[in-house]
Amino acid sequence: MLAVLLPFGLRAEDSRLQALETTDAGREWEAVGRLDVNGEGFCTGSLIAPDLVLTAAHCLYDTRTGGRLEPQSIEFLAGWRNGRASAYRSVRRAIVHPGYVFDGEVSTGRVRNDLALLQLQRPIRNTTVIPFQTDSRPRTGADIGVVSYAHDRSEAPSIQEVCAVLAKREGVLVMSCDVDFGSSGAPVFSFEGGKPRIVSVVSAKGEVAGRRVSLGAALAEELKLLQAQLSGVQVGGRLPTGVGRVRVGDGQRSSGAKFIRQ
Repeated sequence: MLAVLLPFGLRAEDSRLQALETTDAGREWEAVGRLDVNGEGFCTGSLIAPDLVLTAAHCLYDTRTGGRLEPQSIEFLAGWRNGRASAYRSVRRAIVHPGYVFDGEVSTGRVRNDLALLQLQRPIRNTTVIPFQTDSRPRTGADIGVVSYAHDRSEAPSIQEVCAVLAKREGVLVMSCDVDFGSSGAPVFSFEGGKPRIVSVVSAKGEVAGRRVSLGAALAEELKLLQAQLSGVQVGGRLPTGVGRVRVGDGQRSSGAKFIRQ
C-alpha cells in the first residue's frame, strides 16, 4: 500500500515525544485515555462527547481468532497517569465503521475505515475532562500532533506536538508522527486557531525507505457514518452487532498498532 503513496518529503523539524507525567503537563489532555480490555491489553482513545470515545476499529478484535470484543470488557481510563485516572467508565456499545473488515492485512481500505465509536455506560461530566472537537482532514504538509499511550509508555501518555501529513491517498493519511504498539486509536490533532481538534485516528505504523511513518484514517464523512449508526440509522442495510472477547498477548499479537513494511 505504501508504494502508491510515494513520493513524499520527510520533514526534519518534527518534535520529539514528551511524557505527560505530571498533572500540569497533562491538564489539557485529560480527555485522551487508555482503553483497557480486562487488563490484558490496551489501545488509546479520546473523548469527543461526554459519553463517546473515538478509537480505531481494529482495537475491537481479537487478532488470534478474528472475533469481536464484548463492549463490557472494555474500560476507558480518562487521563490515565501513574496508576490513576480522572474518570473510569465501562463501555455499553461499540460501533465499527460499516466498511471496515478485519482480516489481519493492512490495506488502503482497511486503514481508511479503521474507526470505531464507544458509547460509555455513563457520561463523563468532569470539569477537568473536556471532550475534544473534531475537524476535517488536514492538507498535505500540514503540521499536526498526536497524544498516545504505547507499550513503553503505558502508565502515562506522551505528546508529539509537531509532526506532519506527508501524503493523502484514498482517505488515508501518511504521517511522520511517532507511534508504537498501544498507540492504535490515538487522536491526531490539528492546532490551527490555537485549539486542538481531532483530524485523524492512528491505525498502523510502517516503514518507507527505512523511515518510520504512521497511517491514519481521516474523519470527515466517516465519523458521520458512525454517529448515524449510533443514532439507529441503518447503513448498508444493517447495523453492526455487539463485540466478542479479546485476549491480548505480546506486542506483535496485541490490539496495538500493527507493523507494515515496504
